[in-house]
Amino acid sequence: MIQGRPSTARAGRRGAESTLLRTLWKSPSARRRDAHRPGTSILEVSGLTVRYDGRLALDDVSFQLKAGELVAVVGPNAGGKSTLFKVIAGVLQPSQGQIHVYGHEPGGHICIAYVPQRSQVDWTFPANVADVVMMGRIGRMGLLGWPQSRDWEMVRGSIEVVGLAELARRPIDQLSGGQQQRMFIARALAQEAELMLMDEPLTGLDVTSQQDILAILGQLRERGVTVMVAMHDLKLAAERFDRVMLLKRRLLAMGSSEQVFTPDRLVEAYGGHLRLVQAGEEMLAVSDTCCEEGAEPGERLA
Repeated sequence: MIQGRPSTARAGRRGAESTLLRTLWKSPSARRRDAHRPGTSILEVSGLTVRYDGRLALDDVSFQLKAGELVAVVGPNAGGKSTLFKVIAGVLQPSQGQIHVYGHEPGGHICIAYVPQRSQVDWTFPANVADVVMMGRIGRMGLLGWPQSRDWEMVRGSIEVVGLAELARRPIDQLSGGQQQRMFIARALAQEAELMLMDEPLTGLDVTSQQDILAILGQLRERGVTVMVAMHDLKLAAERFDRVMLLKRRLLAMGSSEQVFTPDRLVEAYGGHLRLVQAGEEMLAVSDTCCEEGAEPGERLA
């Protein structure tokens, strides 16, 4: 049975400087609750521009999402995928433009769940699966609140949905890559998130683990959760997502895979660095541009 106060909550109050805590405690689940404004989109981005140290990371990006959509975000490395997610989540401030989540600026909006790249998390921190999933309840119970029966019920139910019930007390450094991603999805479920931003959750996973994650994302869609996934596999993007966003600092295209994955647009995205390489039944569109935040070069093309 899962019970007791999360060990990471106690450690956080002692001021532990863990990457895991900085990533999760400062995430939207630990912040404010804004009532949704009637008649507004779950996400509306207008004229978004972001600059890092004089370098343009995103340039005048605008789009809207509908509730319950699964959207794949693809594009070359250093194309701005991670930056886009961080700005939507309220982790990073834009240089220009506006973002509204159900009519409000993000600023840590409680309905947003941000799942960073696994390489950005300190997996040696002494926490177990239930601890991390309980972090999703912080926005509901407050930083100083003690988990109540409903909080534990949400944690148990969320862990069961992603198939980790038997691993609830397993330390996070003993999880496989696929189990780590499922744990973060459980945390978003416990948070009762309506918009989930997943930064390259499929990278480094075997085919079976990828399919497990995609099946869970399908369940989220049935629950009305909107999911944006930054990814490198264009074949999966075409087959398993409602819409595709092609991003190279600017929004080059957004729509169905047939509308987005045209030869002209792929050349515009990957330029002269694009090479097609056969890999089994798949075609890899390989780019030798520099990697963004640990991303692996190379994209899969159906």
